Amino acid sequence: METTAQESLISVIIPVYNTKAYLERCVDSVCHQTYADLEILLVDDGSTDGTGVLCDELARKDSRIRVFHKENGGSSSARNLGLQKAQGKYIGFVDSDDYISPEMYELLWQAIQKYDTS
Repeated sequence: METTAQESLISVIIPVYNTKAYLERCVDSVCHQTYADLEILLVDDGSTDGTGVLCDELARKDSRIRVFHKENGGSSSARNLGLQKAQGKYIGFVDSDDYISPEMYELLWQAIQKYDTS
């Protein structure tokens, strides 16, 4: 089964609120995935500690990162905004104070292909 670029895109939504100390490690872990067909959506949920500025700085380093700033409404509202803005066929979530294994999305993509779950 041949896929188009849009069909292979995974949107990774990272809701962000006052996690300046952890965010760069989180985003680096997503940017350095062995599966590169990702868009990374940072949804700043009204951070007050400079996290929003860091989001913008990180976006300047990698063209796959898009940033959205909103008034504080909680992680669910941040995730929902990310879902509205996502362009990928598949969606993943990572918490902004966490990080992921470099192979996470490659293994996911391989399982999607192997089991034809599209």
